[in-house]
Amino acid sequence: ELYKECEAKGYPWGLQIDNSKTRLVPDERFIDFTHDVYIKTEVRPGLDPNQYPEIYKMYIACYEPKEQELEALKSLPWCRYHKEYLFVEPTDKAYGIKRIMDHLGADYKDVIVFGDNNNDLSMFTDDWFKVAMGNATEKLKEKADYITADINEDGIYRACEYLHLFDQAE
Repeated sequence: ELYKECEAKGYPWGLQIDNSKTRLVPDERFIDFTHDVYIKTEVRPGLDPNQYPEIYKMYIACYEPKEQELEALKSLPWCRYHKEYLFVEPTDKAYGIKRIMDHLGADYKDVIVFGDNNNDLSMFTDDWFKVAMGNATEKLKEKADYITADINEDGIYRACEYLHLFDQAE
């Protein structure tokens, strides 16, 4: 639905079909808009996401706040690290944390999660203590148990002080 909406509204888009550093795009519009060189971009005319059984990530080229016009995006986990584009990445960080804790036989009440962007929302559950960085999105801050300083202002260190974690290490 998201790629169809992007097509209908004229948003350049691309996708990764695996965990490689290659992004597929249906035409040159994504490249022209973003000038991104971090990931190799390959043009595949007629690209159809439905032909792939799994999609690793989807990219959408637009400036903030244009993404708010995409209805299909509202129910998906997405993140913006670049001003020219965002990406949708179906991740569930909470699942990974639970698997590690179960493997170690550790109690969920001992988990402290830190987040700053919407891709961290899956971790912000009632199962553990949630720390939002000062530079976090509003969605994350609303779910947080504690909001610390920005990452560039020693936010993790300050949260550890607030939680008295250094006292426990002695």
